[in-house]
Amino acid sequence: MTPPVYGAGAALPSLARPAPRVPAIPGYLEQVYWWAYVHPNAVHVFEREWLVNLILFGNYGRLRDAALADLGAEVGGRTLQVACVYGNLTARLQQRLAPGANLDVVDILPIQLQNLAGKLPADPRVALLHGDSSALAAPDASYDQVLLFFLLHEQPDHVRRGTLAEAMRVVRPGGRIVIVDYHRPVPLHPLRLLMTGVFRRLEPYAMALWEHQIEEFMPADCRPAAIEQRTYYGGLYQKLVITR
Repeated sequence: MTPPVYGAGAALPSLARPAPRVPAIPGYLEQVYWWAYVHPNAVHVFEREWLVNLILFGNYGRLRDAALADLGAEVGGRTLQVACVYGNLTARLQQRLAPGANLDVVDILPIQLQNLAGKLPADPRVALLHGDSSALAAPDASYDQVLLFFLLHEQPDHVRRGTLAEAMRVVRPGGRIVIVDYHRPVPLHPLRLLMTGVFRRLEPYAMALWEHQIEEFMPADCRPAAIEQRTYYGGLYQKLVITR
């Protein structure tokens, strides 16, 4: 078993659990999101908190804190964050971990894991894992909570369905999945036209979250016990708390 990688200055994180294969970078990421996540210059450009906040029209801190609040003031048990995030979300989550808690962060892109390793202080409770969100190398019901922060809008429908199915599979009964992402804004939202253009040009999978509720992409054979939804900024963003 390869040990997980922690903290600043670490080497490339690798799988901490056995898996059938090392996942390849999906074609849709290389074709659509090379400019934001895949190319080395992407990290240098976008790893700036002020820029992340600008992209979210000043709502980054509000949405980050809303997600963390649902994980708890002190986060115990085992937490899975699916995909790395620009900004300080993961660092803030790490600060909330209880002494005996664990946080795993899984991402398909080694460059994103390298970037996150450089942002976090060394911590044996935190593991950075190279893996596919739609085919997690984790046992059933092995996490107490799962966090997906602005990930689903970047995935084609079939990948989004796989990601949600895997999140439901790995969270324990009674555990929670916290999702923050885009949502269809109110009809007269001043940014509605702008965001329509941005999505069509740069984020072609995001319109699916305007046209469908996230729960429509969840597996039909595994329905949650409860779903709580809240929208923000005129409905442009949403937070779901799904209880397994």
